[in-house]
Amino acid sequence: MLVNLEHLGLAVKDLEAATSLYTILLGQEPYKREHVASEAVDTVFFQVGGSKIELLAGTSPDSAITRYLEKKPEGIHHVAFEVDDIRAEMQRLRNEGFTLLNEEPKRGADNKLVCFIHPKSANGVLVELCQSI
Repeated sequence: MLVNLEHLGLAVKDLEAATSLYTILLGQEPYKREHVASEAVDTVFFQVGGSKIELLAGTSPDSAITRYLEKKPEGIHHVAFEVDDIRAEMQRLRNEGFTLLNEEPKRGADNKLVCFIHPKSANGVLVELCQSI
C-alpha cells in the first residue's frame, strides 16, 4: 500500500552547485550525502516537512542520471512513494498492467529498497516505490 509521498528526485549536473542553491532556497543544510556505487550516482537529501528532496548527479558516463541529462534538462527526474511492502506493491501493480523496470527490489539510497515503474505506464512520469530497510 502507498503510504506517503517520500521524495522528489532532481537530476543535476553539478551536485555541489545544486546543493548550495537548495541550501539557500530551503534555508537548511542537507541531512545526508550518499554515493550509490551500483547506480554510479551521488545523492544529497533535504528534509522538507514530511517529504524530501533528493539531488542526483551521475558519477560516470554509464550512469542512468548522466544519460538522462544528455537528453533532458536538469530538473524533476522521478517521484517516489513510500510503500509498506514493496514486493506486494510490485505484484499488485504488475497485476494492474504497469510495467516495472526491476524484477526484484534493489538497494537504493537512504536505506531503502526501491523499484521503478516505467514512465510509459505512468503518463510519462518515472515513479519510484521505496520501502525502508
